[in-house]
Amino acid sequence: MLREVLEYLKIIPDGKYVDCTLGGAGHSCAILERLGPDGVLIGLDQDPVALPAAEERLAPYGERVKLVHANFDQLAVTLERIGIQKVNGILYDLGVSSPQLDTAERGFSFHADAPLDMRMDPGSPVTAADLVSDLPVPELAHIIKAYGEERWAGRIAAFIGEARKRVPVTTTGHLAEIVKNAIPAAARRTGPHPARRTFQALRIAVNNELGVLEDSLHQAVKVAAAHGRICVISYHSLEDRIVKDLFRNYALHCKCPPGLPICRCGVVPQLEVVTRRPVTATEAEVAENPRSRSAKLRAAEKLDSF
Repeated sequence: MLREVLEYLKIIPDGKYVDCTLGGAGHSCAILERLGPDGVLIGLDQDPVALPAAEERLAPYGERVKLVHANFDQLAVTLERIGIQKVNGILYDLGVSSPQLDTAERGFSFHADAPLDMRMDPGSPVTAADLVSDLPVPELAHIIKAYGEERWAGRIAAFIGEARKRVPVTTTGHLAEIVKNAIPAAARRTGPHPARRTFQALRIAVNNELGVLEDSLHQAVKVAAAHGRICVISYHSLEDRIVKDLFRNYALHCKCPPGLPICRCGVVPQLEVVTRRPVTATEAEVAENPRSRSAKLRAAEKLDSF
C-alpha cells in the first residue's frame, strides 16, 4: 500500500518522519525520495537483522537518515535521545515481515519445520516454545482464543497439554501437527491452514504486539506536530480495533455521559480521523502480493490546538 501511505502521510519536503517498522526500508526509501535536503527520516526496528540491509539501502541519503534498534514502544524516548521533539508523520506497518516469515529458523511459519521461536527481537527472553511448554492449558486456551480468534482454542490447548507430557513441543512442525489433529476433519476441509490462527496468537503473545501497539500510539499522538499524520497498516481485526478505537477516542469532543445538559469533562479533541473507513489494497496489489489482502490502513491528523 505504498501509494496510499504516501498520500495519507502528506509529506512536506522539510519534515521529520518516523518509520516505526523499518523492515526492508521500502516505505522509508519512498518517503526519503519526497523529502528535501532538510527532511529527516527516523527508522525503528526491533529486529537487528533488518537494520544492516536497511542501512545499506538508505546509505545514499546520508545524514538525513537515523536508524535505531528499538521497538516502537520506545518511540518517545528514542526521539528525545536523538534531539527531536516533534515529527510531521509516523508510520506503522504492523505484523510479521516477509523476511521473518520466509526465514524458517525464525520460527514464524508453519510451512517448514524449525525451532519454535517467533521472537521479532531475538534478544527477547521468551520464545513460543516457552509458552507452549510452560503455560497452564487454560492460559494457552485463552491466548489462542483471544489473539487468534480460534473457535477450537480449548481443544487445541488440551491437545498441546497432552502432547507435551510425552515429549517437549519445540518445533513449528510438531506444533502444526498437534493443531491439525486437534481440529475436527470437517473444519479443516475449507479455509486457511488449520494452524494459522494458533501461530498468530502465539506470535502476538510472545512479542506483546497489542500492548506495544497501544502504548506506542499514545506516544505518537504526543510527539506528532500540528497537522502531523499518524498512519497505521494493520493485518488483523485485533490490531485494527485498537487503532480505530484509539483514534476515535482522541478525536472525541466530549466524554460526558449522554443526557447531561452541559459538558463537564473538558475534553478537547487532539486528532481528526482522516480515514472514516479503513483503506484496503487494490485488486492489482493483492494479485501481486497476496499478503496485502488483509491490510487495512487508517490515518489521523494532529490538531493544531496541541
